[in-house]
Amino acid sequence: MKNNIFLTILAGCAVFMTGCESSGNSNASDEYTRMRINMIERQIKARGVSDKTVLDAMMKVERHLFVPKELEARAYADYPLPIGEDQTISQPYIVALMTELMGLKGGEKVLEIGTGSGYQAAVLGEICGEVYTIEIVEALAKRSNALLKKLGYKNLRVPSSYRYINPF
Repeated sequence: MKNNIFLTILAGCAVFMTGCESSGNSNASDEYTRMRINMIERQIKARGVSDKTVLDAMMKVERHLFVPKELEARAYADYPLPIGEDQTISQPYIVALMTELMGLKGGEKVLEIGTGSGYQAAVLGEICGEVYTIEIVEALAKRSNALLKKLGYKNLRVPSSYRYINPF
């Protein structure tokens, strides 16, 4: 009987501790969600982007995952951010505007030139049937390819070879 009570208390503590741990992650997740909603309302909708498909894609794609760890708190700000290799992730409004101007209906095949962090590709991946994306900076191509795979995008095609002819 004492063993059963001990195991019950132990199991209860484990559940409590697991709940506490995930609530910490949940708080961070809730904060990023709040930041994304704010970004969409104040930066994107307020400037006239109204395509529901685009707005839904922008809400779903977690921009903080596409920036360096030390910049995550600024991921939803109204400006581009450095992603390394002298490149930047585009301002959220610009990503939304470019996507809306494409007039996508869903299911299209799209070619993106300049994968960068993979953020625009992920937004397009939420709408399009297939996205082919090319990046000539090897370090960025490898990083974005790994992230997009980790996030489960199966409709994005990132070359596995980064060889190219650099005309510059």
